[in-house]
Amino acid sequence: MTTFVDRVELHVAAGNGGHGCASVHREKFKPLGGPDGGNGGRGGDVTLVVDQDITTLLDYHHSPHRKATNGQPGAGDHRSGKDGQDLVLPVPDGTVVLDRSGNVLADLVGQGTTFVAGQGGRGGLGNAALASARRKAPGFALLGEPGEARDIVLELKTVADVALVGYPSAGKSSLISVLSAAKPKIADYPFTTLVPNLGVVTAGSTVYTIADVPGLIPGASQGRGLGLEFLRHVERCSVLVHVLDTATLESDRDPVSDLGMIEEELKQYGGLEDRPRIVVLNKIDIPDGQDLADMIRPDLEARGYRVFEASAVARTGLKELSFALAGVIAEARAAKPVEVATRIVIRPKAVDDAGFTVTLEEDGIYRVRGEKPERWVRQTDFNNDEAVGYLADRLNRLGVEDQLLKAGARAGDGVAIGAEDNAVVFDWEPTMAAGAEMLGRRGEDHRLEAPRPAAQRRRDRESERDEVQREFDDFNPF
Repeated sequence: MTTFVDRVELHVAAGNGGHGCASVHREKFKPLGGPDGGNGGRGGDVTLVVDQDITTLLDYHHSPHRKATNGQPGAGDHRSGKDGQDLVLPVPDGTVVLDRSGNVLADLVGQGTTFVAGQGGRGGLGNAALASARRKAPGFALLGEPGEARDIVLELKTVADVALVGYPSAGKSSLISVLSAAKPKIADYPFTTLVPNLGVVTAGSTVYTIADVPGLIPGASQGRGLGLEFLRHVERCSVLVHVLDTATLESDRDPVSDLGMIEEELKQYGGLEDRPRIVVLNKIDIPDGQDLADMIRPDLEARGYRVFEASAVARTGLKELSFALAGVIAEARAAKPVEVATRIVIRPKAVDDAGFTVTLEEDGIYRVRGEKPERWVRQTDFNNDEAVGYLADRLNRLGVEDQLLKAGARAGDGVAIGAEDNAVVFDWEPTMAAGAEMLGRRGEDHRLEAPRPAAQRRRDRESERDEVQREFDDFNPF
């Protein structure tokens, strides 16, 4: 069973905002208690947080769908709905968040680093919050906004100071097992290591981490073998260590050509040219291995490499190697600029952005795009005439009608508010009046030509009742 996963596709969905409540205060001897509908609760966010105790993305491989809880709807007596609970997802240090197109959204490095992957929906206002001097008893409330839902890709890039690279079965796992307390799987067949192994090494006063990257073969940077899948784990290292097998049994291979092949793959992958290199001639405990190491060492040193001879089995040359790595890492850490505590600047997204655009599309539809009008459409209950009239008032005050006139729209033209896949389309009537003084009973708006059937039946019954009352008054002489 797989115990290490370093790339997953995660489907996150934030919680929806709760709907506002349309309610009127009812109390004995107080027939006009006024609106008392509460606001809906906010939907929960989906947040990624770096946790040092997490080393794999295995949990998200098995459960890729994650959703936060919804906000609760408001209630009467000015009771607001409960906010949804945020969903916190722990991820390993070094996790990169991308969208499905491969664009980097966040690079999570350091304990406690957070990224909001899904923003919870805003709760809708109740009719108590919508009341005004001209609209004293609104018969509607705003709907809660849906939470943000999207697909993201999580990629783990191991945060290590040293990366061991080399051919399969070159002895990288054996080296890391004797240099640190790591216990990787070790065997004498290729591709024994299927996942990166991480160990901690102490050399004097320097403590550093060392990663064993699964073996590379020709074409690894183009996806052959396991290379492309794990080359990302060497991106964050400070030094690259080439582990060369001086006792290989393959006749068509030798340490120098192995080094050239690995360097070519690293060049093709890109971004690693500035990392210092160290060469380890491994398996010198074998007689032929020591002889070959003595032959090729002058050539490698002439190319500018620092060369060390070592044997994981005989445990020779390990102390010199570990202290040499500690020196290189200490220099790399000293060369880094001093980290200054990041000043947290909160820049909340403006919720009152009045900007919008009106464009004429090829099919003759005028499309309105903007944060405010699209949010208002999402918050509108289109089964309530008064809510639709309230939306018309808001759009008119924002200037949408004026912009439609400037764009050449005429009565009866189609107008769409929102994106193509989720837009509200209607026939525009520019002569429609606006104002709360045009409103009738709660939940109705006389400006709409097609009233609700229930409202029409209610008006018919009231008209009949008034007619009977008039006939009775005419008949009664007193």
